Amino acid sequence: MRIHTIQHVAFEGLGCMQPYLEDKGHDLSFTHLYAGESLPNASDMDALIIMGGPMGIYDDVDLPWLNDEKVFIKQVIDAGKKVLGICLGAQLIADVLGSTDTKRAVYAGKHKEIGWFSIQKSPELENTILDDVFPASLDVFHWHGDMFDVPNGAQALAASAACPNQGFLYQDRVVAFQFHLETTPESAGALIEHCGDELDASLLNQDAFVQSAEEILGDKQRFATLNQTMFKVLARIIHKSL
Repeated sequence: MRIHTIQHVAFEGLGCMQPYLEDKGHDLSFTHLYAGESLPNASDMDALIIMGGPMGIYDDVDLPWLNDEKVFIKQVIDAGKKVLGICLGAQLIADVLGSTDTKRAVYAGKHKEIGWFSIQKSPELENTILDDVFPASLDVFHWHGDMFDVPNGAQALAASAACPNQGFLYQDRVVAFQFHLETTPESAGALIEHCGDELDASLLNQDAFVQSAEEILGDKQRFATLNQTMFKVLARIIHKSL
C-alpha cells in the first residue's frame, strides 16, 4: 500500500509507526511542509497520515501552506482514501469535515493536556472497525491545548477528564486522534526538547493536566504498551480491506 505522511515539524514524525509499516512492506512517502515541500496528488496514495505540530490550524497568515493542506486533506477524504490524523492532524480533519462560516470546528480547550492521562471509550465505537481495539479505559500520551467538535456523520471515539472529544471515526476509514499512540521515549524526548516551555505549569503545580518531563519519561514500559494499541489501529485501518 502507498502511504503518504504529512509532517509539520522535524521533531514530530511517525514514531513507532514507521518501522511497523516498513516491516509490513508498505511504500512510504513524505511531505515535510516546514521545509517548503509540495503536496502530491491524492491519486498518488492509498492512505494518508497527518502528523502533529505546535502550530494551530488557523495560523494560516504565518503559515500559508495550511490552506493548501486543508484543501488537499479534503480531496483525499473525498477520493475515498484511508486517513489517520494525530493531534494537529486530527484537528485539520475536524476542520475540513465540520467547519462552517459561523462556528469553528477547532478551538482552545479549557486545559492544556500534556502527559499521561486516561481516555474512556465512547459507546459510539460499537460495530465499527475500532470496536474491539480500545478497552473501556486506556492511559495514553497527550500534548495539546486545542480541541475539536466531532463532525456530523462521525462517531466519537473517546473522552478524558480534560477534553470531552479525544477522537472520532468517519466512514470506517478516516480516524482522528487528539492523543498520541505513536510516541516513543525518543519522540517524547524530542517534544520536551522543542516544546518544554509548555511544562512550566506542572513544575509550579498550577495545572492538574500538565506533567513534568520526569513524569512523562519515567516509565518506559508505558510507551511499549501505547505502541501496541497503535499497531492494532494500523492493522484495522490499513490492512483490513487487503
